[in-house]
Amino acid sequence: MKNLKKLERLQQLHQRIQNENTGSPIDMAKYMNISERSIHNLIDELKILGAEICYKRTTKTYYYCNDFKIELNISLKVITEGDARNLYGGSYFFKENYFPARFLQGTKLYL
Repeated sequence: MKNLKKLERLQQLHQRIQNENTGSPIDMAKYMNISERSIHNLIDELKILGAEICYKRTTKTYYYCNDFKIELNISLKVITEGDARNLYGGSYFFKENYFPARFLQGTKLYL
């Protein structure tokens, strides 16, 4: 869930930057209900993805200096017990052999 929340925040910030409607970092942090440091971390994430982000002091807003677009798609597919056994050898999705989600973080599933 932590990663999903981060992606949602990234998308929200992207939309505000794209519309040149962010306000100052403090204003944006209050609007998104996160810390100012988190805003800067999200901006850094966008920069890692190739965004050139500038700040207009006169209008107090971030904007893209380059033609940057991002598309975020999140999908969820429910798998049956049989599929789970085929994918993981029957150990990850069953109560007797439960592993926390953080253990599986970064694991790629090909369905």
